[in-house]
Amino acid sequence: MEERRVVITGTGVVSPVGNDVAQFWSALQAGRCGITSCPELAEQGLPVHVAGVVRDFDPALYDLSVKETKRNDRFCLFAQAAAWQAMRESGLEAGTNIAPERLGVYVGTGIGGMITFIEQTKVMFDEGANRISPLFIPKMIANIAAGNIAIRYHAEGANLTTAAACASSTQSVGEAFRAIKYGHADAVIAGGTEAVLNPLAFGGFVSAHALTHAEDPLQASLPFSARRGGFVMAEGAAMLILEEREHALARGAHIVAEVTGYGNYCDAHHATAPRPDGIPASRAIRDALVQSGYREGENLYINAHGTGTLLNDKTETVAIKLALGDDDARRASISSTKSMTGHMIGATGAAEILASALALRDGIVPPTIGLTDPDPECDLDYTPLTARRRALTVAVSNSLGFGGHDTCVALRKYV
Repeated sequence: MEERRVVITGTGVVSPVGNDVAQFWSALQAGRCGITSCPELAEQGLPVHVAGVVRDFDPALYDLSVKETKRNDRFCLFAQAAAWQAMRESGLEAGTNIAPERLGVYVGTGIGGMITFIEQTKVMFDEGANRISPLFIPKMIANIAAGNIAIRYHAEGANLTTAAACASSTQSVGEAFRAIKYGHADAVIAGGTEAVLNPLAFGGFVSAHALTHAEDPLQASLPFSARRGGFVMAEGAAMLILEEREHALARGAHIVAEVTGYGNYCDAHHATAPRPDGIPASRAIRDALVQSGYREGENLYINAHGTGTLLNDKTETVAIKLALGDDDARRASISSTKSMTGHMIGATGAAEILASALALRDGIVPPTIGLTDPDPECDLDYTPLTARRRALTVAVSNSLGFGGHDTCVALRKYV
């Protein structure tokens, strides 16, 4: 079977550091933190004080009506806003420059419409099950984000929802890459979305000992630091238009970067803890790089999963060394943009693939802010504090999720 080349022709994002790509990328380059204090969490009796909240989100800016806003959960609104941006940038239009059946939608989410689930559960207990909204199911189900995007853009191709915790949207982008590469689609709207900043979700992650208890937003998300104490929950969405290269060139599309590899493995080890030897995660990285034709000594950027949890960061360091060998691992420029955005759960992979594409395009490595005292076990170049210019040629974005998911997408600078 002929293998086709896959490029990115559209981008969109809603995030704690900006609700469009220009704001998002400007913040990451500047090392600007989007994590903020959330005093209402302490009022719930939780030992959590910060989160990565999407601020100033106006659905009307993305052509969403008041009626549509009321009929959608926040996670779905985020997804549609990011898809609207990406489709506008790409210039794709089903029935005009792409056949509807050749346009797919692949969206990842870790949890789905949790806000709606909580609201309607309260209705059931307070008023009875017969008072539950008829919109409960179509607002809550995880696949509704992908479904509503397909309806809006007349995308009649494959429609896939991935739910792999923190690796959800990395898988959605990777599977979209494969679908186009092997001829099953000409373009896919691919990405992820999440909106679970509520006491139930915070309480669950607190009980799992996963979240930081830091009170200072600037000292909360500390990937690879000796002072790290857990991750910061965040929300948002990111969408990419992946398109077959010849199809994109034929219609004069602007190309941001090329998607060149995808690795996907499982630790098969523990529900929440990463496998300490890092072997499956290293396989995902190595597969993505081999598919990309990576050569030793190339200028490589790694957008690390980098959650700021004790086990993740040292295990990911081990995995990078196994995948690259010690010398190449030390030559790589690595950073965790979660130090600025927090952990966007099911949206985080797509947001970090977007950051990787922009890093390649502009030759800028975004920083890991707050990294003043690195853990001795995390001894690679994590680009501390400030961004750095480097003529990057290849990038990988790692995602490691609860359940043992180890996923990596590789990109090349498009020239």
